[in-house]
Amino acid sequence: MTIMTHRILRAVASFALFAVAGSALAVDGNQIERGRYLSLAGDCASCHTAKGGKPYAGGRTVPTPFGNIPSPNLTPDKSTGIGDWTADEFYQAMHDGRGKDGQLLYPAFPFTSYTQVTRVDSDAIFAYLQSLPAVHSENRDNELRFPYSMRRLMAGWRTFYFTKGEFEADPKQSTEWNRGAYLVKGLGHCNDCHSTRNSLGATVDDPRLAGGLIPIQDWYAPDLSTQAHGGLSGWTQRDIVDLLKTGRSARGTAFGPMAEVVRESTQHLTDEDLASIAVYLRSLPARPEQKKDDSLPSRPMFIAKGQKVYADRCATCHGDSGKGKGDAYPPLDGNSSVVEPVGVNAIRVVLSGGFAPATKGNPRPYSMPPFSQHLSDDEVAAVVSYIRQAWSNAANPVSADDVRTYRSTPGG
Repeated sequence: MTIMTHRILRAVASFALFAVAGSALAVDGNQIERGRYLSLAGDCASCHTAKGGKPYAGGRTVPTPFGNIPSPNLTPDKSTGIGDWTADEFYQAMHDGRGKDGQLLYPAFPFTSYTQVTRVDSDAIFAYLQSLPAVHSENRDNELRFPYSMRRLMAGWRTFYFTKGEFEADPKQSTEWNRGAYLVKGLGHCNDCHSTRNSLGATVDDPRLAGGLIPIQDWYAPDLSTQAHGGLSGWTQRDIVDLLKTGRSARGTAFGPMAEVVRESTQHLTDEDLASIAVYLRSLPARPEQKKDDSLPSRPMFIAKGQKVYADRCATCHGDSGKGKGDAYPPLDGNSSVVEPVGVNAIRVVLSGGFAPATKGNPRPYSMPPFSQHLSDDEVAAVVSYIRQAWSNAANPVSADDVRTYRSTPGG
């Protein structure tokens, strides 16, 4: 065999190895990009990034009714992050709510929803997190009160409130519906906010996504049914997609915790995935009609006072008929945040203002100014009670005591 032949064979072999390596890199690159997208869908960075901190380096405090839980470092730092984790251990955390050493995780990490994430998607998320720059960021201890600080009690909690299992497609439904169900139930973990929680912090899932007060944050996450008496009654697929994509729609605007979800997560999803979410939400059943509490005293003078405050302070933007004005000022008539059962959302927006998220589709959103310095507790209660009962709205009034409760609550 000649020297020339050796060189040709070596060149061919080198090219073959390069081609194989290049193919592997392409596959890995595709998996990492998919993991990046799925991490956005799961809104992972919001909890795992401290204010002003490095992305995914942890340190953000997650408040719960039982004490504070600092989020851990998800960067590949070997001593403080997940640099020495395996894909199997990461899937164990997502699927079974157990840490690297088998330690039972608290449901502030929404493993009760993430358990539905497929192994393929879990591996992609792990690959993406492993591709991030390693950040040395020491994890802080939990600040849970006794007896909630006794982690072994989670074994009993899990017996009653946790069922593990990957999402299974419903063969009776369309591919689009199943994709929406997977995103809503799994990565999107929508149920963790849009459901009532019991005294032990477990979600009450009957009926599904029927709304609930978000603990500590003091916002009410509305019912997500678009059918009769649902929180989004009358919303179209376009309305839902617009809100998730831009933070605003013809039926309402994202404020409070939902504004952060839109800014950090849903605006980055594809139009196809947003449409799938809308298809699934529009399949939720109708709700029972909520009746007013007849035990509450009728206060026509109080409502009349609220009507005057509305005419003086609100009608210029929201209109005499409560229909809003164009894309800038959302309608109040039929607005789910106005008529939610508790009344906290309207109180907080009047006091602290309403700040929609800046998104690619709405980079300079209009905001509502706060009125806490201009209106008394009684005036806020009056105007909120008025808009909750004006036009087609038929929600219970709120009191000045309710306003006092939330006057010192930070806006968001």
